[in-house]
Amino acid sequence: MGAWDVVRQVLHAMQVIEHELLLFAAFWFVVGSLDELAMDAAWLWLKLKGKAEDTRLDRSLRGQALSERMAVFVPAWREANVIGAMVRHTLMAWPQAELRLYVGCYANDEWTLAAAVSAAQGDPRLRLVVHDRMGPTTKADCLNRIYEALCEDERRIGAPFGSIVLHDAEDMVHPSALPVLDRMLAHAQFVQLPVRPEPQPASAWIGSHYCEEFTEAHARTMVVRDALGAALPAAGVGCGFSRAMIGKLAAMRARAGIGAGSFAGPFAVESLTEDYELGLLAGRNGAGSRFVRLRDEDGSLIATRAYFPATLEGSVRQKARWVHGIAFQGWERLGWEFRPRELWMALRDRRGPLAAVVLAAGYGLVLLEAFLGVARIAGWADKMPVSPVLTAMVAFCLASFVWRAAWRFAFTAREYGRAEGARAVLRMPVANVIAIMASHRAFAAYLRGLRGEIIAWDKTEHAAHPAVALGGARVSR
Repeated sequence: MGAWDVVRQVLHAMQVIEHELLLFAAFWFVVGSLDELAMDAAWLWLKLKGKAEDTRLDRSLRGQALSERMAVFVPAWREANVIGAMVRHTLMAWPQAELRLYVGCYANDEWTLAAAVSAAQGDPRLRLVVHDRMGPTTKADCLNRIYEALCEDERRIGAPFGSIVLHDAEDMVHPSALPVLDRMLAHAQFVQLPVRPEPQPASAWIGSHYCEEFTEAHARTMVVRDALGAALPAAGVGCGFSRAMIGKLAAMRARAGIGAGSFAGPFAVESLTEDYELGLLAGRNGAGSRFVRLRDEDGSLIATRAYFPATLEGSVRQKARWVHGIAFQGWERLGWEFRPRELWMALRDRRGPLAAVVLAAGYGLVLLEAFLGVARIAGWADKMPVSPVLTAMVAFCLASFVWRAAWRFAFTAREYGRAEGARAVLRMPVANVIAIMASHRAFAAYLRGLRGEIIAWDKTEHAAHPAVALGGARVSR
């Protein structure tokens, strides 16, 4: 066999591989596209019924007194860069006397401790909780220590709090958010407000790609989940729980022997996404759950603003933690519910690893086709026939991509303007590459966990807080 025959056989083998990859990718792209089209159709139906519109308040709720005492939990480890701005802005935006801001820190993180104390300027509503273990432990463990301090305070004053709100050290709260949560928690036991990532001109391709992802998720998907009555995942920020529901979940963990010999709190230290799990468990245990989209009287979305990771490494680490906790641990820890709406949402939540494999196959096809295209132009390979069914599947996928890009533009432009909407479409390949890398990292971490590796707080580093970077005019909103 001559060298030319070997080349032709290699090229033929590559064409066979290309065909099989195309069949695999096209099939799963069709499945994923049908899933998204079903979600689109559900949202459009709600839109036609007038149930997908943001409600606009006719008057400001800023500074309005609360119906009961509310505790805000903020776990912090090495957050000296942002915790001061968070504490200062939160206490200013929420002047209610019924608020208690619980910030959980560690004795071996004196910089975060000092920044939080300095920012409070003696405000008695700040309750600094120093963990009795050296940090970092896990975010859930820090939250459980804060919850323990809350229980101690309730015993001391002889009265319980009415509700608990979760936030992170990098969050910029909306002035009307606390009164909204107070009102809604009178009718539900778990309430989630939207998250609004802030665009980052210095990281327009990575840091800003969270804008379109959260906007589409929190303006479409969560709206549909709420309308269907499916269990809602908690985002870990801008979410409020009734005190009774948190106590019920803590009691369940205590009865199960979790935390035996120590304080059993409601947050799962075994999970990387304890907030996501908490929301679903609340729904499974009979909590009335609501996702609420409101706009203040000036049109601003009542949401939690934050800067997300601006570097490739930081974004991959953060999303790997989400994939690990939601897809792998979620399957393992929460199992499956076979009611149609819950099964649909669970499949959507846990599809990340499969989607990453399909995306990788798709990008592999692009590279393979580019190489084989050159070979065909040079006359070294013939074009392989493709069946009509596969041709139709590919055409459907291309049409679906255009449809998906249009929706992404529309939702992003609605919240951030047309320029950001256009960038959202251009960022789609960037988001796909990050998803592929994050799923690979998550799977590797999951395998290490199966071998007994202890879960650590693989936290995101934060360098700037929106309340500082956006200036006083935006802060007052």
